[in-house]
This record gives sequence, structure tokens and C-alpha cells, in this order.
Amino acid sequence: MSTSKTNHEQPTPRHDGPNTFPNDYFFGTLVRSAYRDDLIAIRDITFGYEATYQQFLTDVLYVRNLMRNRMPQQQLEATHTGEGISVGLIGPGGYEFVVGFFALMAFGAVIVPLAPGISSKEALHLVQTAKISSIVTPSASLKVANEISELISRSTAQYPMLLDIGQYLMQPPLPVDEFIVSSGAYSDPNRPGYIIFTSGTSGPPKGCVMRRGAIYDVAVTFSHLYNIRGKDTTLHTLPVHHATGIHISLLPFLVSGACIEFRSGPFRPEELWDRIRESTLHYFSGVPTMYSRLMDFYETSIVGNPNHIVSEYVTGLRKMRALVCGSAALPRSLQQKWTDLRQGRPILTRYGGTEFGVVFWTPPSDPSIDSASVGRKFPGVEVKMNHSGEGGLLVKSALGYSHYIGDSAATAASFDVDGYFATGDIAHKSHDEYFIDGRLSVDILKSGGYKISALDIEREITGLSYVSDAAVVGVEDAEYGQRVAAVISLRQEVRQSLTIGELRDSLRSVLTGYKLPTVLRIVSRVPRNATHKVNKRELVKRMFPAEGHPDIQIWRSARARPRL
Repeated sequence: MSTSKTNHEQPTPRHDGPNTFPNDYFFGTLVRSAYRDDLIAIRDITFGYEATYQQFLTDVLYVRNLMRNRMPQQQLEATHTGEGISVGLIGPGGYEFVVGFFALMAFGAVIVPLAPGISSKEALHLVQTAKISSIVTPSASLKVANEISELISRSTAQYPMLLDIGQYLMQPPLPVDEFIVSSGAYSDPNRPGYIIFTSGTSGPPKGCVMRRGAIYDVAVTFSHLYNIRGKDTTLHTLPVHHATGIHISLLPFLVSGACIEFRSGPFRPEELWDRIRESTLHYFSGVPTMYSRLMDFYETSIVGNPNHIVSEYVTGLRKMRALVCGSAALPRSLQQKWTDLRQGRPILTRYGGTEFGVVFWTPPSDPSIDSASVGRKFPGVEVKMNHSGEGGLLVKSALGYSHYIGDSAATAASFDVDGYFATGDIAHKSHDEYFIDGRLSVDILKSGGYKISALDIEREITGLSYVSDAAVVGVEDAEYGQRVAAVISLRQEVRQSLTIGELRDSLRSVLTGYKLPTVLRIVSRVPRNATHKVNKRELVKRMFPAEGHPDIQIWRSARARPRL
């Protein structure tokens, strides 16, 4: 019997060509969907595109090949050697963005999604941090792309590739049997795939490097758990330069052979309700602010119409298989309204973050979960809670990030000694359900000797019938350390004004005395960023400046707060 060892190190022959996709699970799945000519991949309402999977893959190949022809030779060689190059991809969400994303993926670049309204200062930070060397842009963002391209030239002394892909789309579709998936080595799942910058609500944006394997893993995971199928349709209204707009609202639907409808620009509840009325929408993912505005529109503009008109909206809503809410649980009163309207089916809550993916979720098949919770532990994720020191909720997840680009110190500091990522959030568990109590840095207020959850107070305030939106922060105070301060926008059709005393009276039955706000400012709209999050540090500076403001109300009574 021979004792010689079989050589397992023989490299797989390279296989490439103009119609060849990388040997990657995602591209193999997309090619199979292209054989179904009845499947629409993307319907871009804003910019007027509708593309089957066959058309989509044709355009992906065309743009990928353009990149090969136009990319500087040094950068082109870096993609072949596995070193990788970072290429900025500008939003807004839509067909052009998605073609650009998958063309860059097929090209082998590290994708860096950028906001279409990004400032020059922030763009320079992102360019330098992620080492962006070229720019791919939809036609609508060409002005911003030119500005960023100039920043790259000045900071690197190199002339970057700038590719406006809008003019090259809707090419004559290739026959599906001409789509080839490479027989060469599988794409390395651990190499960088894309970089998502954090929202910056709790500090300067950091570039989270996501592994290439996560692109497919995230997609398949959510497709399976939410039972997404071919011919399903979702409406995409979230920013595509943040994780949710890619992980939740984009990738799972493409891997399933479903249709993504894009409507970019400001969120308009009337447009979504009109789409729901058509009874052909199956999924929607949003944030609490969106669901609050949707319910406001329903109550003020739909209810009161003739019964058959109202019935069309309600019927369309009840035909939807899932409505998902991220970033926080809905206020109980708002969740109950949605649950009643959907005949006992609640809005499905999830909790996660850019660095660690989804950690908690509400299964579609279990409507019994407490409406104030963020659901149960996500499959395959490991969590622990450390309330004795900094960290709070800690997570291990296969869908998490690899590292912060260019910041090894911050990467090391983000994990504990056992390799858990410190989310910075405080949570507690009741039975098998989890509740988020806020962020250690900004949502845990220290007032008069008490530790107070700002999120608990926000939930009760937003549950008031006359409140449209609210944020609660701590304002520095010599006597109490911090005062509980509320920024509130009112539902004008219900109430036009509010005093701090009236607010406290409304909350006495649901909050203990030391949690009642003692500072109030009424605004027309609570400032939120593109992902509908509140930057609370900036909110304090803007709404409660040290020099004061005539619109700030302060509760002066000695009964304002119990003393220890």
C-alpha cells in the first residue's frame, strides 16, 4: 500500500471571462433566479427602472467589465492578488445603487456605501479612513461624486476612477445560458466585503469591516426566518449606506428571488398607505418614527372615509406577511393599535447593531411576545449581560463585523477578554424575552442619586395621545447632577401647546416621581438622522444650550423630585 500523501495544495485553475461571475454562493443563486423570466428583481419607483433578474445580471456584468477597462492598473492588480481596494458607492437606494453594489462585488472590490447628502468634511474622514481609491455613482449623485473624487485626488495625489453607471444600464439582456459562474476557487469568505460606517449617534463614525461571507449569510438567514419567497414584494425606503438598508431590506429579498421596490427620498406615509391599498405588498421594514407617522396618517386621513375605502387599506395591510421594526420597541399603545388593526398580529421587533448584526427578534409565528420587549435571542447568537461594569449587553455573532478599519485600538477595546462584543447597551431578560433599557453613555441618566432609563420615559411619553415624537436626555444640573429633559413634537390636530406641568400630570400614573421630566422643550419635529436615530449629545447642545432659550420650560416646584 502506498504511503505517499495526496497533494491537496494544487491550485484550482483560474476561470474568468466577460460573462463570468466569481465562484460565490450569492451569484450562483442569482443566476438560477435569472432563469425565471416572471421574477422582477427591482422596481425603482423614483428613477423609473424595472428589471428582471436576467436584466439585472446583464447590467451587473456590463458595469463590472467597464470597471476592468477603466480602473488604474495598480488598483486592478490589487483585486487579482487579494489585497483588495476600497471603492466608494454613493446612494440613494435604487436600481443604479444595487447594480453598482453587485458589480463591485463581482469585481472584487471592498464596497464603501456613502450617503448621497454627505458633507465634504465627513466625506474626507471616510475617504481617508477607508482608503477609498475610486468612486461609483448613480447619475443622481454625480455632483457629490465629483466633489469626493476631488478630495481623493488632493489627499492621495492620484487620479481616481469615477464611474457614472446610470448611462450604461438597461443593456440588451444576455441569454441566461450565457451567464457563467466561475469554476475557480471559491471567493474567500473572510476577506473584506464591504465597510459600513456607524451612524455616529454615540461618537465619531467608525468603519466596520464586514466579511464577504456575511453578504450571503445575512441574506439567507433572514430569507429563511421571515419565509421570503419568489414573487414576494417589499418596499425599500431606508438609507443604503447603513446596515439595515442592506442587511434587512435588500440582500434577503434578492437571494430569495423576490422583488424590491425602491422609493428614495423623504419618508411619506401617504405613499406607503397607497401602496398597501393595492394589496400586493408583502413586507416592510421601518423604525418606530415611521410606524408612528403611518398610524397618525391612518387615524387622521384614512379613518373617516367611506367604509369601502377604509376597508381597501385595512385589507391590504392584513395581507402583508410581516412588518418589521428596528432600533427600538414600539411604545405599547402604538404597538397595540397596530396589533388590533392587523387582527392580533403585531409589528415584529428586532434589535441589532452595525458591528454585531441582529441579536434579538420576534418570530412571525409567535405574536404572544411582550410588546415592550425586543423579542427572543436570534438563532446562533450568544449573549451575556454584565451589569457590574462597562459593557452591559455583550454579544458573539457569526454575522458580526471583522474590525474597525484603521483603528486596531478601538477594535481591541470593543471586545471583552472572552471575545464578546460590548454593545454599550443595557438590557434585562424576563423569561426568554429581552428588554433594552438604553445606552450606557446617553440613555442611563443619573439624577438625584437615581439611575433612570431614558428609554422607559420615552416609551411612556410617545404613548400619550397628543405626542407625535419625543426624545429624553440628561441635562447637566448643579443640584441633581442631571435633570430629566424631554424634547417633544405634538400632534397638532390633537393639541397645539403643552406645559411641563401638564406633561408631568399626564405621566404620573405610569412613572414614579423621580422619573418625571423637569425640563421640556416643544419643537415642530424632533431632529433625527437618515436612519431616524437621535444624536442625543448633539440634541442636548442644540435644544438645551448653556445660555438658555426662551422655549425651555423648567419645573421649579420643590416637589419636582424626591430627595434621598
